[in-house]
Amino acid sequence: MYELLVIRMGHFSAIAGAVALAIIAMPVTVRTTEDMLNLVPQGMKDASTAMGAYQWRTITSVIYPAARSGGGGGILTGPAAGGGAHQRGDRAAAVHRAHNQFWSSNLAAPMANLPVVIFQFALSPYPNWQQLAWSGALLITLSILILSISARLVVSSLNSGGRH
Repeated sequence: MYELLVIRMGHFSAIAGAVALAIIAMPVTVRTTEDMLNLVPQGMKDASTAMGAYQWRTITSVIYPAARSGGGGGILTGPAAGGGAHQRGDRAAAVHRAHNQFWSSNLAAPMANLPVVIFQFALSPYPNWQQLAWSGALLITLSILILSISARLVVSSLNSGGRH
């Protein structure tokens, strides 16, 4: 990733960080979705085949709908794994290097990120900066809560087939 994006751009950037985190999240998403597809009972697959359905029809009409909610969960779990910065060294190093302490809307430039700002402000000797660090921690906590509630709503709507 470093070779493909950072060296060619000449510096760290938000784009390179986003691609790196997406690649880190991909195995979790694929594995969770695969597990959900494997949990579909063999009897359902066999019944579809016994009724004369082609394999593609069995996949689209039987296997996919039965595993849809778990696949949705896998898709929602992937970003959580990729975004879990500072829990593993590979992500922490990328996040710290690509950090810019000032706000930037240029995706090709280093960008400020909240976990690093919280860390820096928490170690600061200034009480108002430490209060801002606590505010940032609350912001991340509320964001995770909102994403979790949204994920539950999406998965429950997938389970009900969109009916309420």
